[in-house]
Amino acid sequence: MRNSWKVAKWEIKRNMKNKSFIISLIITPIIFMLFAFIPTLFNSEDETTQVFILDELNVYEQVEEMVTSAELNWELQQTDVAESEMAAKAEADEHTAYIALTEKALEEGEIPVYLNDNVEENFLFEASIIETPLRQLQLERMNLSDQQLEVIGKGVSLKPIEIEDKGTTSKAEGEAAEETEGDPFRHLVPGIAAGIVLFSIVITGMMIFTSASQEKKEKVAEIILSSITPTDLMQGKIIGYFILGITQVAVWLAFLLPIALWKIDFPILEYLFVPELAILLFIALAGYLLFAAIFVGMGATVEDMTSTSNFQGIVMMLPFLPFMFMGPIIMDPSGLIAKVLTFIPVTTPGVLLIRLSMLEEWPWIEVIIAILVLLVFIWLAMKAAGKIFKIGILMYGKNATPKEIWKWLWA
Repeated sequence: MRNSWKVAKWEIKRNMKNKSFIISLIITPIIFMLFAFIPTLFNSEDETTQVFILDELNVYEQVEEMVTSAELNWELQQTDVAESEMAAKAEADEHTAYIALTEKALEEGEIPVYLNDNVEENFLFEASIIETPLRQLQLERMNLSDQQLEVIGKGVSLKPIEIEDKGTTSKAEGEAAEETEGDPFRHLVPGIAAGIVLFSIVITGMMIFTSASQEKKEKVAEIILSSITPTDLMQGKIIGYFILGITQVAVWLAFLLPIALWKIDFPILEYLFVPELAILLFIALAGYLLFAAIFVGMGATVEDMTSTSNFQGIVMMLPFLPFMFMGPIIMDPSGLIAKVLTFIPVTTPGVLLIRLSMLEEWPWIEVIIAILVLLVFIWLAMKAAGKIFKIGILMYGKNATPKEIWKWLWA
């Protein structure tokens, strides 16, 4: 194991001095920051609209209260300006509106609003809140009883009634009801965080493929294997690139988390640091180990990256298989497709993270079985990768075919 750590340290030092790795480490969060800040540069702050109200109906206090509660960007004032002069006044002053709440307007049911051209287009939609006190005033003037006013004010709405068979609710309906209850962010936030960790270190782990192929092409492997075993070399690469991936995630979070806390009015940390996060991160780590074993084994079979066969290309796409079934999984995280994919090792990490992020109550039996299947497959993948790596890293002249790889596994 000591030799594996030596290889890991060597891989870390080599990549930390690699300009492309350093650039991607720094540029990626900067790009996210630019996406967050650039739109704000082109969106000027909303101007406060000066709203003058001619109040002949004595409803100004009610209007003021509603504007305040709706947090409209208005500067509300009463005015004695006659309605005949409002058009000229509004035209002369920018970001200004005049509203005439007169007896005549109330009788006709049309409240005149005089706007300057610079007033925001959604102003009339915002001004619709004035209709409520005016409607109430109309009803009061009709001399209706309190009971009639209460009935009219209550309004009429449609209430859906689900028709169920007599007896108990079905099990599927009970599970669906459980899934819709509770806080949807309880598992979603830690699930997204674990997903980011998984795919960040998996993408970094893909560098194992390139590293093994490059060393094989340059025949550096012969020199390295003169002092350590192929197994130590393989394990060292997996450990080294895992640490690089975690470092990359930590740097990105150091940049992006403060921005997210600043830009998003949402208690991210409160939802993030929960006990469930440990399980989700364990699944993400297991996913990395699985794909790292596959990548390091396949990297040893490739002589030249420019002539990589379709077989190796398909292997590189394995971590992204869950995205092909994203729709059915999100629509029904407890459905047949989601459950089947949960127990297929190459899709287990991604599918399990998606399902657990969406389900309010976790199916613990399924989770435990899926994790056990994943761990067994990781052990088998490590053993297989060790055999492939041992032979493939010293095979020169061509890319290994699937038939040859199959022979190595049984050698």
